[in-house]
Amino acid sequence: MRKRSVTIGRHRTSISLEDEFWDELTALAEARGLSLNALVAEIDQAKGLGNLSSALRLYVLAELKKRTISRA
Repeated sequence: MRKRSVTIGRHRTSISLEDEFWDELTALAEARGLSLNALVAEIDQAKGLGNLSSALRLYVLAELKKRTISRA
């Protein structure tokens, strides 16, 4: 588990995620031409109320599922 600080808007916050999730989030951000902070901010806006760490994990899961389905 790794804790990182990210900036969402002008607010700095810390998020704890497993290394594998950080790695995948970084790859997803790069693939979209975004910074990690920008992707996290986008996910944060879309989640509404709730836990940001969970929202990030669910985002990664959904993206991996899309990739798997498109290869089938």
